[in-house]
Amino acid sequence: MPRLLDRLGLGTRQLRAWAMYDWANSAFQTTIIAAIFPIYFQKVAAAGLPAPVATSRFAWGTTWSILIVAIVAPLLGSVADRAPVKKTLLAVFLAIGAAATGAMFFISRGEWLFALTLFVVGNVGVAASIVFYESLLPHIAPLDQLDRVSTAGYAIGYVGGGVLLAINIVMMARPEWFWLPDRDTAVRASLASVAVWWVVFSIPLFRDVPEPVTVAGASGGAPALTGAIGQLTQTFRGLRRYKQAFLLLLAFLLYNDGIQTIIRMATIYGTEIGLDDNAMIGALLVTQFIGIPFAFLFGTLADRIGAKTAIFIGLGVYSLITVLGYFMRTSSEFFALAVMVGMVQGGTQALSRSLFASMIPKEKSSEFFAFFGVFERYAGVLGPAVFAWVVARSGTSRSAILSVLAFFLFGAAVLAFVNVAEGRAAVSSTRTP
Repeated sequence: MPRLLDRLGLGTRQLRAWAMYDWANSAFQTTIIAAIFPIYFQKVAAAGLPAPVATSRFAWGTTWSILIVAIVAPLLGSVADRAPVKKTLLAVFLAIGAAATGAMFFISRGEWLFALTLFVVGNVGVAASIVFYESLLPHIAPLDQLDRVSTAGYAIGYVGGGVLLAINIVMMARPEWFWLPDRDTAVRASLASVAVWWVVFSIPLFRDVPEPVTVAGASGGAPALTGAIGQLTQTFRGLRRYKQAFLLLLAFLLYNDGIQTIIRMATIYGTEIGLDDNAMIGALLVTQFIGIPFAFLFGTLADRIGAKTAIFIGLGVYSLITVLGYFMRTSSEFFALAVMVGMVQGGTQALSRSLFASMIPKEKSSEFFAFFGVFERYAGVLGPAVFAWVVARSGTSRSAILSVLAFFLFGAAVLAFVNVAEGRAAVSSTRTP
């Protein structure tokens, strides 16, 4: 058993505790972002609005939430590298996100603005917390284990998100089993259950993962904040010394735009074109559990062919998914595409994370992962914004789905120029012996 855990990237208690935060926050990704909330927003919270208008407002809400994180994350990341506050800041944003998520229980019919406000705040909480969560990775995993540990986190996240989504499906199908009066109450309780799940399963990280040692001379309070502003400027300029990591960020900005748009817009798009709610939610549940073995498979594949090549494979599958999504008409076709997403989603994103971690200095991990988060979150800004713009002008989401293909193609083109060996060598040359 210990040997198996080592091979999976979960060989120590610290690594398992770290990965459990993927289990915890993935409930937000599945139930709130991907599966239940978009449908509830379209049919209940935005009742009375034309379907394309509701889709467009949902997309703009997503854009604003990610834009907020993209602005504040780099500064907070710089503070976290100058003072021992990575876990503290993670806890603060976890609390903000969980509070907003729990308040979703009180959303009523037609209250689209209230629902969208909670959705934005919840997104800010989860996205900002992930910046500090990911910044812990290079402090707990050796360089030669980064790919396996990162993909293990995504795999465990698939399990956590899938288990709660399965419970939520049962809650909505049989509300009386949970002492709930009707389906509407069960849906709202499902949304609120994410807050409890998120908080409870975050405990192992706070208990077992130590706060990393900060850079020499760093201190907390106002001096840390003041110094962080100057340090942030230096970090951005210093990216020229890590040009391969920066080039990877540019590629990630593009192709992750497509990934995030598919994740966030799939069910609201399906609802607009008349697909069955239960079939879509069931398909997303299957996606979660298909993603588990494939996330581990991508980690193993990266060991053999390299993380960069494995990412190319994932982007090729995503491009095919986008084209097929344009022609999608039935729930069975949605199911098939969801299976394909499950095969590549976790592996592609996990390897992007670990590849980046291998090309940055550990002592500046929060700053650099904050920039990683900015590029990730700005990608999330552009995709839904383009989606909303196309919907507003065409009156349908079908053309908007096809536009996502460009992000995968251009992202792959930039990724082709990333020299992984050179990027890792640049980090090694800056480390003190």
